[in-house]
Amino acid sequence: MDSAQYLRFILSLVAVLGLIFGVMWVVRRRLPGMMAGKAGAPGRRLGIVESLTLDVKHRLVLVRRDDREHLLVLGGAEPVVVEADCPRAAFALSAPEVAWPGNTKPETGV
Repeated sequence: MDSAQYLRFILSLVAVLGLIFGVMWVVRRRLPGMMAGKAGAPGRRLGIVESLTLDVKHRLVLVRRDDREHLLVLGGAEPVVVEADCPRAAFALSAPEVAWPGNTKPETGV
């Protein structure tokens, strides 16, 4: 194989990968029902707030409906409602503070 064939192969590979990513982008933009949508999207009443994998078969999912949240375990014979109709959190979780040896707070370097 000479360099022209290598160049043609690489350009073809880049073109095919570009087409694949382009189609994925269009599908995500145009068909949001097929992909997981954002919970805070305007005009949507239903959304997945957070999801956590418990094991290979089970997943813990926090679903938002209007101003209520429901905690579900999915993946078994049937879905299990862990907590239903809990009010939406009115606060934002912050990062936990890390205790450094010898200091109460880490130095910021400012």
